[in-house]
Amino acid sequence: MVNARAGAVGALLLLLAAPAPAAPARDVHLATLAARLFPHLRGLPTSPARQRRRDACAGRAACLVEAAVWRDDERESMARRAPDDAEAVRREIDGLNEVLRVYGVGKLPRYPLVDGSDEPFGSPAFAAKVADAAMLADVQRDDPAVAGDYSLSLALALLDANDKDAAVAFEPLDARFNAAALAKARGVDWSRFRYAAIVALGVGPDDLVTPLSARGKVNVRLAAERFAQGLAPFIIVSGSAVHPRDTRHVEAFEMQRALIDRFGVPAAAIVVEPYARHTTTNLRNATRRLHALGAPLSQDVLVVSNVGHIDAIVSPAFAARNQAELGYQPGTITRRPSPNEAVFRPLAASLRYDPIDPLDP
Repeated sequence: MVNARAGAVGALLLLLAAPAPAAPARDVHLATLAARLFPHLRGLPTSPARQRRRDACAGRAACLVEAAVWRDDERESMARRAPDDAEAVRREIDGLNEVLRVYGVGKLPRYPLVDGSDEPFGSPAFAAKVADAAMLADVQRDDPAVAGDYSLSLALALLDANDKDAAVAFEPLDARFNAAALAKARGVDWSRFRYAAIVALGVGPDDLVTPLSARGKVNVRLAAERFAQGLAPFIIVSGSAVHPRDTRHVEAFEMQRALIDRFGVPAAAIVVEPYARHTTTNLRNATRRLHALGAPLSQDVLVVSNVGHIDAIVSPAFAARNQAELGYQPGTITRRPSPNEAVFRPLAASLRYDPIDPLDP
């Protein structure tokens, strides 16, 4: 009896001393990118048919990409599984397919001058990137951030292999760069101002060494002058690192620096929006920052830029471009007070993230 009890105690001690099962490593960057681009696709199961397509590839990278692309019937089946989020699921699967086709197959992206793989399609370097992404997708398959269908892990791995993390490059944005402005906004009486904000649009230079283009400097001066007139409590500087391709100069940060250093605008009055890569998303993303500030979206915003840029914004072609590229209007242009200004009324539709443009969703 004593021996049996001792044996049981010994077995319990061995069990307690045994190492716990290893938890999968969690990649915070991967989780942030997955949450930004594909929040509704995590955990969605792989159908037997999709699994068979993947298995038939026997590890061949190009085949794995083709197998990961969602067919229309598969997308609709997955949308039916989540009736409350069906449209979001469809939108994210379309975006996921776009990543797979652009970075894995060589499809021309919407903006080929500034987006897409840095390696030419059909080259050994392009094939090597795809192979590297397949390897990444395989080793990260147990990460909770990409739990679910293999296509999610592969799409994110393709972006990672190409260093295309622009969608989350500045996160957490407001905590890192806009904390002072958000603190100021809590005490703002918005009704005292004609506009909720002045939006200064970025204009990239034509070379890799110039931090702020001459047109960008024009926009900074215009914003500083309107701010000095007391028209708005904040200036939103909007623009990413876009032109020319591979530039490291982020338009929003360069404009912020110029506003502070050259015009003495208080840092707490400047809101940085460093994600917009296109004029459509300048206005959309500025709306998101207004929402973060707690500004009433029913209040107008003054957009300032060079004359040619404002010409484009107030034209019917710009509304058509918004509809074609975003699928909605981020707001409405109500009037043009001067050649360098447009009045914009933001809309809440801008708060929706859309991974069809994975670098500026």
